[in-house]
Amino acid sequence: MGHGMAGRYLDNGFTVAVWNRSRSKADDLVARGARWAASPADAADGADAIVTMVADDEASSAVWLGKDGAAATAKPGAFAIECSTVSYRHALDLARELRSRGLVYIDSPVTGLPDAAASGKLTLLVGAEPADLEAAQPYLVPLSTTIRHFGKVGTGTVYKLINNLMGAIQIAGVAEGLAIAEQAGLDMKLVLEALETGVAASPQVVRHSRRMVARNFAGASFTAALRHKDAAYAVALAESLLADAPVMGRAAVQAYDRAKAHAPDDDEGKMIEIVSRPK
Repeated sequence: MGHGMAGRYLDNGFTVAVWNRSRSKADDLVARGARWAASPADAADGADAIVTMVADDEASSAVWLGKDGAAATAKPGAFAIECSTVSYRHALDLARELRSRGLVYIDSPVTGLPDAAASGKLTLLVGAEPADLEAAQPYLVPLSTTIRHFGKVGTGTVYKLINNLMGAIQIAGVAEGLAIAEQAGLDMKLVLEALETGVAASPQVVRHSRRMVARNFAGASFTAALRHKDAAYAVALAESLLADAPVMGRAAVQAYDRAKAHAPDDDEGKMIEIVSRPK
């Protein structure tokens, strides 16, 4: 995702410095004109905007606040745009810390697949002060066709966690439903047609059902480990806000526990294999 986003800034004429744990993944960006940075601090030095896309709370903390983190060299007034999917508590804590250092924090997780990142068609889920969001537009528009402003800092992350928890529930549900249909001997072509045109259809169901039946998981677009992480963050938030236990969310986390243990870096559609496997 970050690769495509950096490419969009290059396409739009920005001066771009890039850092990644694996330098080879940025080689083509450097060939296109990006500067390779030796560390997040090097990348942030002198920048008007710092945009991060990493896996989780720990990675976000390290990139911003760790040894050679971006906050060490970021100039006061620079935009700190966190596009990673992190926990709600982390978003609030990071915003408070970066604001104390004079940065303008924009809570901006995204939805969309890597091809949407590369073509500037992500949806940005933003939590920010209205004036900060307006001032940050030049750094957001190249990434997105849709910017949804949910309110103050943290609200973008809240919605992203809701979105990804619902996705986890749907994907686990369609895997279980398809496994039942297979074991019961149903005509799977007919099952797929019915799923895609019936009331149970959703973008997640349509996207995954045929791949699950065909066991076609080439080119992981979202891994089991990442979905597990997002669902776990969402359940933690739900437990802090809801009086009753989030049973469906917990069940999804448990399903992804198994998927993560079996194939953490494989496409999450492999959930069908986890459900179908005998205990």
